[in-house]
Amino acid sequence: MILDAFVAPGRFFRGNLHTHSNRSDGILEPAEVCRRYRAEGYDFIALTDHMIGLYGYPITDTTGFRGDGFTTLLGAELHSGAMRNGELWHILAVGLPADFKPANAPDFVARSDQETGPALAARASAAGAFVAVAHPQWSGMTLDDARSIEAADAVEIYNHGCAIGCDRADGFQTSDLLWSEGRSPTLIATDDAHFTEPDFFGGWVMVKAEANEPDALLKSLKAGHFYSSQGPEIHHVAIEEGEVVVRSSAVVTLIVQGHGCAALALHGESMTTARMKLDRFAASPWLRVTVIDRAGRRAWTNPVRHS
Repeated sequence: MILDAFVAPGRFFRGNLHTHSNRSDGILEPAEVCRRYRAEGYDFIALTDHMIGLYGYPITDTTGFRGDGFTTLLGAELHSGAMRNGELWHILAVGLPADFKPANAPDFVARSDQETGPALAARASAAGAFVAVAHPQWSGMTLDDARSIEAADAVEIYNHGCAIGCDRADGFQTSDLLWSEGRSPTLIATDDAHFTEPDFFGGWVMVKAEANEPDALLKSLKAGHFYSSQGPEIHHVAIEEGEVVVRSSAVVTLIVQGHGCAALALHGESMTTARMKLDRFAASPWLRVTVIDRAGRRAWTNPVRHS
């Protein structure tokens, strides 16, 4: 069995799904944000300004910055209602229609009369968006919170802005526990760039699509035809005859993770093909793969059910 992203038609396109401009709390004009990502070699971005009344509830129009092999997806970071800790929900929605009705969120303070986060996520999903649980570690999100977002397509497992700004970048515990409970969210790495600090070009998705066009990219995101990276490239992942087989750019570590404490690592030098027996994962209904290069940069597959 080859993981879907590596047999789907098309080719891989590099993109960032979480970015801010001065339409909300970023410091750069939307045009400059797009210019910088295009110049850095990205194929697409989603500019996801905070959909908050303080900023006029923006869905930032980036359609005018498409062209020359670069495209954009409309989106926003949605807010409404309180999580268990009383903090306002942060929900990433990529592929929103421009006329999406905002929640009643005048500022970043949660209120008892607001639409709930799960209801807002469901509305965004019904409107056609790819919905992700944003930065769960940064938000102090509980597992019960994560369980409640039934419309979520993905969990943000690496957020570069949260890594740089507060060392709370991680979402793996949330996603792993959801997988062990039978849910199947995909895993995205993002920047959450505001350009107020070096919070850019640190985490992205590689989406396998037939064209670098918004509809094709959104279709592939929803289908899970992507992996996430900080640098390494993953070319092929397959499960065959009790082994996982991985082909990638040069890495020094391959790790396979599964349910509970199931994990194994293989270390080497400039590995471009690696195999690992899966005996340790016989009782795990799912597994995922991490590769790490000599600079410590990682790439991650989406989990897959293998039994």
